[in-house]
Amino acid sequence: MSRSLGLAAYLAIARRGGARGTAPDRPRPDGSVIWAHAADAGRADVLAHLAERLAQHRPGVHMVLTSPEGPPRSLRENGRVIWQAMPPDTLAAAETFLGHWRPGLGIWTGGDLKPALLVCAARAGVPLYLVDAEAALLERSHWRWFPDLARAVLTECVEIHTRDDAAARQARRLGAPPQRVKVTGILRAGALSLPYNLKDREELAQILRGRPLWLAAMVQREELETVLVAHREVSRIAHRALLIVVPDEVEDSAAMARDIDAGGWRQIAWSSGALPDEATQVILADTRGEMGLWYRLAPVTFMGSSLVSGQHGRDPNEPAAHGSAILYGPNVARYLTRYSRYAEAGAARIVRDTATLAAAVQGLLPPDRAAAMAHAAWDVASRGAEVMDRVVDMVLDRLDREEAAR
Repeated sequence: MSRSLGLAAYLAIARRGGARGTAPDRPRPDGSVIWAHAADAGRADVLAHLAERLAQHRPGVHMVLTSPEGPPRSLRENGRVIWQAMPPDTLAAAETFLGHWRPGLGIWTGGDLKPALLVCAARAGVPLYLVDAEAALLERSHWRWFPDLARAVLTECVEIHTRDDAAARQARRLGAPPQRVKVTGILRAGALSLPYNLKDREELAQILRGRPLWLAAMVQREELETVLVAHREVSRIAHRALLIVVPDEVEDSAAMARDIDAGGWRQIAWSSGALPDEATQVILADTRGEMGLWYRLAPVTFMGSSLVSGQHGRDPNEPAAHGSAILYGPNVARYLTRYSRYAEAGAARIVRDTATLAAAVQGLLPPDRAAAMAHAAWDVASRGAEVMDRVVDMVLDRLDREEAAR
């Protein structure tokens, strides 16, 4: 621990503050626990994605996520992420928080550093990593009253990853050890490649060659009529068009099959083992775990659970990762940050009703248009993947070393 008059003064005030914060309301899970802090809602969403990536390699790892704006909407219930309110920056609150969760590693994103909390973690032997550091968030105006406080805090970080050169310069100016500062780029939620059956893909690709194809994924039953009427409009100008419908809940499949039949559509249910023929107009994908197959087949995907009120959208990273252009409805609050990135890049387009959905699909029937949009989606999904991969590798390497040392 470096000696700093500024740090000593700050900690003296933090000790007198005395607030212990709210006691955690959940027990500590068994196994490895990572503490991750998000400076804002966007970074909270990214950290939730990081937890998913880590769980792929280490199923037993859990993340305790703190953020100033409440839990991210993309947080999955009963997942590997436990959201907790940010404790006050006092020694008592830090000791309560850290004593309960006993994290093996700490990841702090952005900036807006909390000296008492971070120093207390370092004293408890928690390795600290500052990632996605942003120049505007590194320095706090009140720190000028505490000489060398920033240096004392930044020195406790094992590594400091910055968004750009400006943030790296700022970190070094504040006293971060230069050898620990690395310019890595913006940390973004990446895309996970979903598994699929190669034989099924090859067989369907051969059968469906030359047919206009689009996918309606994670569809609520209340959205099905909108999707089917849009498909009818698409079929007026492309009579061989084929629609794949994936229910959001597989339990809705029987009811949706009846709705499709009532519309006079020629359909097959994927669970039946039947393959589409030239007369098939709709495939009801009524099985679990095969989204990787459908995303890879469809050049255009409408992401359902987004047209009806009460829904919050589904993850656009999934179709983007598999080369599919993205359409979506207005109710995507849970993934708004991600949809905004794709929309700004021309990789996703919002639709609001039957007419706009039909028009959007019709506009993407020419293969070159769908391919251009899908390429933009892939570019957004993969941009920053290297940064995320680096953080994943960094965390896994540290956890491996901690285990080996036990």
